Amino acid sequence: MASEITIEGPRRTAHAERIPSRLALLAAPEAARSQGEEAYLRIRERIVSLEMPPGSVVNEARLRADLSIGRTPIREALQRLAHENLVRSVPHRGTFVTDVNITDLARITEVRVVLEGCAAHLAAERLGAADRAAISELLDVLQAGRVTDQRDLMKLDQEIHRRIYRAARNSLLEGTLERYFNLSLRLWYLVLDHEVRLLEAVEEHTELLRAVLAGDGARAERCMSNHVSGFELEIRKVLVER
Repeated sequence: MASEITIEGPRRTAHAERIPSRLALLAAPEAARSQGEEAYLRIRERIVSLEMPPGSVVNEARLRADLSIGRTPIREALQRLAHENLVRSVPHRGTFVTDVNITDLARITEVRVVLEGCAAHLAAERLGAADRAAISELLDVLQAGRVTDQRDLMKLDQEIHRRIYRAARNSLLEGTLERYFNLSLRLWYLVLDHEVRLLEAVEEHTELLRAVLAGDGARAERCMSNHVSGFELEIRKVLVER
């Protein structure tokens, strides 16, 4: 199998654009963002979801028009994304979305298994009132079982991980996890339309969230580490079958 694959953007449907209202509320920004932060988050989402496919040219003029954001914030965002290995600049040629490198999957997982488990453990020990309320809401969404669309499930999974990162109350750990999580998300989107067991994977978070709410750090760490390991196995299985 080639280590780098070029793929087309994901198929999108009208339903894929909709997130259940409760989930949309949970995913809403907590505070006003700077234009640079807004540009970074919106471009990152396009890259991670493969709307901007691996290997494609980053057209700054088009981004400015699409996002209604000026040149300087766009360039600041691209610098951050380059640091996170999501884009790369080639002298005299331009800026490109980085390729998806399947050989990196094991390396990404090695880091995430340890650090995500650590974050879950810390979250259980340091859970504040606001985090408790948000995590309880996420647990309610999971238990209701109304999120079944693949792309809505991806949104829910992202919100759960990022809420755990914030609840750990360690900005250095959160920043590191964000970087590796975004790299792994591109691999999820790569196989999203190939009958992956995404619903089961997201439902695994039920036990995780219960452990965090109960303050059981050891159980939360075990749940998260198992979830991340299962992610790698699922990705590998789909790629072998392709």
